[in-house]
Amino acid sequence: QVQLVESGGGLVQPGGSLRLSCAASGLTFSNYGMTWFRQIPGKEHEVVAGIARIGDNTIYRDSVKGRFTISRDNAKNTVTLQMNSLKPEDTAVYYCAAKFFGTGWWSFRTANYCGQGTQVTVSS
Repeated sequence: QVQLVESGGGLVQPGGSLRLSCAASGLTFSNYGMTWFRQIPGKEHEVVAGIARIGDNTIYRDSVKGRFTISRDNAKNTVTLQMNSLKPEDTAVYYCAAKFFGTGWWSFRTANYCGQGTQVTVSS
């Protein structure tokens, strides 16, 4: 049984940092491109950052470039999202998702697996 379990969300003040982690099990992790998505109520999931199977290629949405960093450890089956200089508009539920041989920019609907999500709230 495949599981993706996110952790690290919470409440943080503007300008603060959070580190999200996603632990994967039940799959050959290195065969999957990994992407962090986020969703606010009433809107579709949007790509935040993605990383290729062996970590040699990353993509970011424009609004998080220079503030967020995605990385993965295929030995530990984990993908992380370091979020710095957080803004109130980053508030959302964050999901990690896996796509078999996924590369580049892909939609949440095409994910093979996703986690349950973790809430990130940026507020003073």
